[in-house]
Amino acid sequence: MASIVSVSNLSKTYGSGFQALKDVSLEIEEGEILALLGPNGAGKTTLISIICGIVNPSEGQVLVGGHDVVKDFRATRSMIGLVPQELTTDQFETVWNTVSFSRGLHGKKANPGHIEKVLKDLSLYDKKDNMMRELSGGMKRRVLIAKALSHEPRVLFLDEPTAGVDVNLRKDMWQVVEKLRETGVTIILTTHYIEEAEEIADRVGVINGGKILLIEEKAALMKKLGRKQLRIDLSEPLAAIPEALSSYRLTLDDEGRCLIYDYDASGERTGITTLLTALAETGIRLKDISTHQSSLEDIFVELVGARA
Repeated sequence: MASIVSVSNLSKTYGSGFQALKDVSLEIEEGEILALLGPNGAGKTTLISIICGIVNPSEGQVLVGGHDVVKDFRATRSMIGLVPQELTTDQFETVWNTVSFSRGLHGKKANPGHIEKVLKDLSLYDKKDNMMRELSGGMKRRVLIAKALSHEPRVLFLDEPTAGVDVNLRKDMWQVVEKLRETGVTIILTTHYIEEAEEIADRVGVINGGKILLIEEKAALMKKLGRKQLRIDLSEPLAAIPEALSSYRLTLDDEGRCLIYDYDASGERTGITTLLTALAETGIRLKDISTHQSSLEDIFVELVGARA
């Protein structure tokens, strides 16, 4: 599939000397949902700001739809929708006018039918005549999303779009995201709700310290880095793991009351059967057995922690 966004050797150093991005390169495919994860200060917002033409890079190049974001600003900006973290709107304007003006600012002709559809999709239509100052924080967040969709962008950036909003908005927004994907819109999402990325993303990128640590298809990432654990709760605590079990690389937890066994669930043999047999032979009595599959959050924490 062709790339709609191409980032090559991108770096950004601010006047203070802080280097927010360090030689970042990535390709974003048309029609995909890419979740970009990283701790605060990792460089997510700077990367998005450069791609959207809000901040100029110190080095490198960004192409959107084949156009350079610096040299062809108008062409690229008209293809991009951005939902920023900050709630920045005209407090004394109506919802309808706020969204309609945004369409005009991107050089698109008036289209009341499209504005109506966007507002209805985001459960905002009944608020269309309300002034922005009359809305709750969650409703204002919906308006930001509507503004980003007003000019029918080919690429949509969602920078922490559900931070501090209600569950209903989150559900509405993900329904809109799915509909947009069906029409071929490319979506780049940053979020602290990693379960959201795990649910809707096609690929996952992890950024930390201004560098891209990895970008992988979600399923491949879970398979490659995800682990499964067997948790064996013991009837009586152990002071140490018996020598006869040393080959299984077990860990002892919970004051000696639990044995943890890591294994590859996709392998031909997990070793669980032989482990349980070995436990019986050593006379260790079991109280309970359970399994745990690594989540995307587990993988993210491990990656960021290992390369911090």
